[in-house]
Amino acid sequence: MPIANPLLDRLRRGPILADGAMGTLLYARGISFERCFDELNLSDPALVQEIHRDYLRAGAEMIETNTFGANRFKLAHHGLESKVREINLRGVKLAREAREIAGQTAFVCGSVGPLGQFVTPLGPLSQAQAHAAFKEQIEGLLEGGADAIIIETMSDLNELQIAIAAARAVTRDLPLIAQVSFTEDADTLVGNSPEEIAATLRGLPVDVIGANCSVGPAGTFEAVRRMLGALGDWSLEIARASPISNLQSPISNPFLSVMPNAGFPTRIGERYMYVSSPQYFADYVPKFVNELGATIVGGCCGTTPEHIAAMRRALDALHPAETPRVIVVEKPTPPRLEETVAGMTSVPRGLRQKLNAGKWVTSVEIDPPRGLNPTKMLHGAAMLKEIGVDCVNIADSPLAKVRMDCISLAVMIQQQIGLETIIHFTTRDRNLMALQAQLIGAHTLGIRNVLALTGDPPRLGDYPNATAVYDIDSIGLIKILKRLNEGRDWAGTSIGANADFLIACALDMLRANADPNELERFHRKLEAGADLVMTQPVYDAAILREFLQKYGNQYGAVEKPILLGVLPLMSSKHAEFLHNEVPGITLTDDARRRMKDAGERGVAEGIRLAQELLNETKDFVAGTYLMPSFGRYDVCGELVKVLEDKILTF
Repeated sequence: MPIANPLLDRLRRGPILADGAMGTLLYARGISFERCFDELNLSDPALVQEIHRDYLRAGAEMIETNTFGANRFKLAHHGLESKVREINLRGVKLAREAREIAGQTAFVCGSVGPLGQFVTPLGPLSQAQAHAAFKEQIEGLLEGGADAIIIETMSDLNELQIAIAAARAVTRDLPLIAQVSFTEDADTLVGNSPEEIAATLRGLPVDVIGANCSVGPAGTFEAVRRMLGALGDWSLEIARASPISNLQSPISNPFLSVMPNAGFPTRIGERYMYVSSPQYFADYVPKFVNELGATIVGGCCGTTPEHIAAMRRALDALHPAETPRVIVVEKPTPPRLEETVAGMTSVPRGLRQKLNAGKWVTSVEIDPPRGLNPTKMLHGAAMLKEIGVDCVNIADSPLAKVRMDCISLAVMIQQQIGLETIIHFTTRDRNLMALQAQLIGAHTLGIRNVLALTGDPPRLGDYPNATAVYDIDSIGLIKILKRLNEGRDWAGTSIGANADFLIACALDMLRANADPNELERFHRKLEAGADLVMTQPVYDAAILREFLQKYGNQYGAVEKPILLGVLPLMSSKHAEFLHNEVPGITLTDDARRRMKDAGERGVAEGIRLAQELLNETKDFVAGTYLMPSFGRYDVCGELVKVLEDKILTF
């Protein structure tokens, strides 16, 4: 089953801008060439993340991880060969966190460079050793949640082919970008011509081919022009529209990328400098896009955020910035005063209506941004609305890490996107007065659905010494919401009208099955007034059946609708991490085996497992809420499309 990919979909709609050099900026900010740049992911993550954010602010839509040399052979020079997984995984997480803080839509590409030793017959490494090293690195990037893999600065076609094979042994689901570095004579260091490179890559399972590093914009332009000529007589427009996300066969019409150096480096005093100016790079953007048909443009060694900002302006002059397919209004219109009165039909009530009608409900979880910009989350909500989800549920600073508050994002999504929301609301950060004040304010702004939670303790997050409030727990919060629905606050004072909250409670079925106290605690939530149950993710229908039987034996049938939590698996490593390291999640042996057997097709198998689980449980639950890993809303979107065809309505 081909999996639609957001990067490939974006490339079909027009060119995007990548970032520039990482090493150049690390060097400029005081890191000597003797240091291992990749290791800074562990020892100085703030510096690495700062550079990612600088490029995002400059207008980059694609950022590369600080992992160019993070393979076992290059890391061995610094005694770090045992940290391949850790450095690569952390490199992706730093880039993703920078994207979250920036709050804008951007793609994180896992950077893979040459091994640093030639492969036989040119050097001492066997093909098996090279394949194992590339595979090890790419597994770490995949585990960290990269959106794509970029194999770059390759000079040996043989090594590049081994890297591609290793990447496709790990994943068939992620886009693969293959870039070669050329000398001033327009051949690679070992003598491969642009024509030879293009002819070989065209028959391999890659999505984008191109050149990076090399000798500056002019030399890179000439090399890619020759590559383009070797690809044959095919239409760029057809190539952009072709369904190339099915990677079971070689890609005949790949996209093109151009990411040159800022010219030759020059030693000035004790520092190396690059001479190509930002404006010079900007002047080449029309040539790259219009004459070559490049769909990814960016920079390599010597380029800075200033170069990328100049290229951003030039690219925007050719292709105005992309807008989400569901238009987001610039100035949200607040609800009229009369619409805030309980009972007015203009306030979203689709979730309640569907539950009352016994129709299948699908929600998808969205985490608020860690910074000031909610654009990425709004784009994700717009995409989810377009594919037909009923609502999104918005977390409340999960894992006790500071994020935009859930009410603000919920209001933006409802007013700007027109998609109903469920807010997660915790008692961790608010005393009894603040809880009620914020809930009344949320109701006034049109928020009607609340998942009552106690919340993760601060010691788990960024501020371990912060004071937790916990005036009440989730059961107490449910009682407060119920009291507000009766027109009174907790002290019994009238609030002027009955509120209209749909009250949801959480359920960890594994804990409830194992601990009678947890089963009794869940029963108290229902008695307190919960209208809806939302479960922790499960991977085995037997867990649900066991829970319903245990609860039924002690308290009678669960009479409230249940939304089954589903977290689609992405890979075997992702499955093992969840099973072994995340409390409250247990996978079946069969699920773990299937994910291992799926190999490079982990995303597709994860979707199949989720589909099978929902088909097995559809007679016992009212719907599902999906939890995207690594912000991959597209994977949840694929599952939603499957559910539309396969899940029966009640």
